[in-house]
Formats: sequence, C-alpha cells, structure tokens
Amino acid sequence: MARRLVVIGGDAGGMAAISAARQEDSGLEVIALERTPYTSYSACGIPYVVSGAVDGPDRLIVRTPEQHRANGIDVRTGHEAVALDVEAASVTVRTGDGSYDLGYDALLLGMGGVPIRPPLPGIDLPFVRGVQTLDDAEALLSYASTHSCERVVVVGGGYIGLEMAEAFVQRGMQVTLLEQGAQVMASLDPDLGGLVTAAMERHGIDVRLHAAVTAFEPGTVVTADGPLDADLVVLGIGVRPNSGLAADAGLVLGAKDAVRVDRRQRTSADGVWAAGDCCESRHIVSGQRVHIALGTVANKQARVAGTNIGGGYATFAGVVGTAISKICDTEVSRTGLSSREAEGAGFAAVAVTIEGTTKAGYFPGAGPMTLRLIVERGRGRLLGAQIVGGDGAAMRINACAVAITTGLSVDQIAQLDLAYAPPFSSVWDPILVAARNALTQI
Repeated sequence: MARRLVVIGGDAGGMAAISAARQEDSGLEVIALERTPYTSYSACGIPYVVSGAVDGPDRLIVRTPEQHRANGIDVRTGHEAVALDVEAASVTVRTGDGSYDLGYDALLLGMGGVPIRPPLPGIDLPFVRGVQTLDDAEALLSYASTHSCERVVVVGGGYIGLEMAEAFVQRGMQVTLLEQGAQVMASLDPDLGGLVTAAMERHGIDVRLHAAVTAFEPGTVVTADGPLDADLVVLGIGVRPNSGLAADAGLVLGAKDAVRVDRRQRTSADGVWAAGDCCESRHIVSGQRVHIALGTVANKQARVAGTNIGGGYATFAGVVGTAISKICDTEVSRTGLSSREAEGAGFAAVAVTIEGTTKAGYFPGAGPMTLRLIVERGRGRLLGAQIVGGDGAAMRINACAVAITTGLSVDQIAQLDLAYAPPFSSVWDPILVAARNALTQI
C-alpha cells in the first residue's frame, strides 16, 4: 500500500513540499487540505493587484486546484484541519458539511501565518480589512469600489503596510499611515527608516509615528491623539505563526511561538514536518532561532521537507533575512543583522554608511543611494547591509546577502570584481566604496 502524505495548507509551504516528495517517491498518495478556494498563488503580489499594476487576483495564481488534481494530487479546498492527534497519526478535518478524520503516514504543516488583529473595539467593522489571502484582496477591492472610498488609513509601518499605502496612493486616494512605533520598517536602522518616511511624505502619504490605535468606529479610526476620518482601513500590522493546531497537539514551539523544527524541517513529533510561515528558522549570522515570514524562505524549507518526506536527504541552511520593497520611486532592502540586532546577538559591530548613486553620476537618471554595512569589529566580517535609494539601488542587496552567507570580510568584498557600466553603476560600486571605508574603521 502506498504511503499517504497529508499536507495542511495549499500554498508555498505545502505544494512545494509535495513536488519535492514525489520526486523522491512517485508512488506517494498525496492529500492537500486548503481552507480557501485557492492554491499556489503569490500573496506578495496582492498590493500590486490593489494598485492596478497587476490586472486582477487571477494573475497571481500559479497552479489552480484543478491543475494540481490533474497531476494526481488530491486537493481538497474548503477543508480546514481543526485538530491533530500525533499518537493516532490522524487529522480532524472540517468542511461545510461536517467533519471527518484523516489518517497519515507523513504530515506536512504548511499553514502559513495569521494576520495580527489586535482585540480593539470595532475591528470587525466592514470597513476594516486585512490583506493576507486572495479572498482578502477581492473583498478589499470590492469594498473600495462599491463604497467610493477616498480616504484610506493603513495601520502598520512594515513591508505590507508600506506597500498598501503605495498601492492606494497610486489609485489616487488620500492615504494616512499609522505606526505605533518610533519608525517605519523597524528592521532598518532608525535613520534609514527615516529616509523611507521622507520618501512616503514626498508622495503625499501622511505618516504618523507613535500613533496608537485604540478603537474603530464607523467612518473613524480612534487614536490616542484623537479621531481620524476613514472610508477604508487596511491592517498591515504583520503576521504571527499559524501554530495553534500544532500547539494543541503538543508539538514544541520555538521563536515567536512558531513550530520548532530541526535542519531537516522535522518537528518534535514523529512523522510530522513543517515549512513556511508557521515554523521557525535559524539565522546564519547570529545562530539564533528566528521567525521570518517570507515566501522565499517558505519555498526553500518546503523543498527540504519534501525531499526528506520522500525518502531523500536534505537540510535547510538557514536565513539571513534578505528582504526588498519599493515605496513609489524609492527602493529599500536589507539583509543580515541591523545595528540593534548585531548588538543584541553579542557582536561588537561598526556601521559604515556611504552616499552614492544608482548609476554613474553623470549618466541620465542617476538617483541617490544610501548604503550601510554592519561589520564585525576586529574581524571585518560583514554582518548586515541596508540600502535606500532610487531605481536600481535595492537589488545590490543580493551581493551583500551572498557575502554574508559565505562569511566574507570587508577586505574580500572590497576586492570583488563587480560589473560596471555607466547605466548601472559608478566605476567603484557603492558596495566596494562602503567596504573600503569599513577597512579604516574596524
């Protein structure tokens, strides 16, 4: 009899694992449980559907349930896993018609993350919306259209909050962004976060820091500083691991209550694996267990988990937290540790910042760029990098991510043979300039 793999979650953490598992064991019986109507889509594209840059939610779908079924995967949409019995190797599944128990030989947890929705009065009012799933995107666009929304309040200054603020500015709406903390994009050093705030304000976004929301009322966001009129509220506060099912089953949780996994993506229960936003990772630089909710991480972890489930052998190397975004005409990216994170991890570090241009300074369209390297004092090892700049600036972060992952020192980085042509860079790329400057400060 074929081994049965049950996968909870039909997006990156689940379906990529299925592909890898079947490459190792083509005879697997595979059942995928997904509570929504959709599978295999790019949630990262939702802000660009909202802005109109991408023509509709359907463009974000990579594989439909029907396509997966045609490939021999028993995809069950509208089926939600509500309980897990690891002793009996069984999942309790709820549908619109009732519930049933489903046994497994191997189980992959790919439930993703849960949007943070603080228990504030009025948070369930119709004009307060989240943006995690395609269902959310469709509901948000429908509400904005049918209610002729003009004033949008975005709550949260992380990546999603900023991208949603940009999306509604591009739709011609009046946008206010509320951030409870002292800066937007808390993963950046504060002064670089300030550059992002300035960029948003240049495009008419009203950014309010230290802005604590206390309640929602029809047409109003209530803050500690007073009420704010709003036709639509978008929650971009972030996500937490969707680990409740695992916790109730007695699985060990780790960073930020994400499911704890080892290098092979095994959980604390025999035969149970996890991948994606529901589980933790290991940070390559600090060595600490972390929770980083990114689609890139989810897909890599899923490939590792699936390979092992199918009988092969693979390990997940870890993360450096590389992320990139765009706010109107300003690009922003980061990797590794920030100054604060480096200090918290016990490193003696120095931050080296240079101002450069995205192209040769004389070339048409050259824009400003601020690049910061976080460097271990004494050893010269690159610990982190951050970039804020114009068109063409942010993708340089990938070179920094490679340098961090491979443990390069700034001396080695300064000697890298990076590409040069005036439309793309000055003859000394800003990364090389920053590395040379760091050599004088470590």
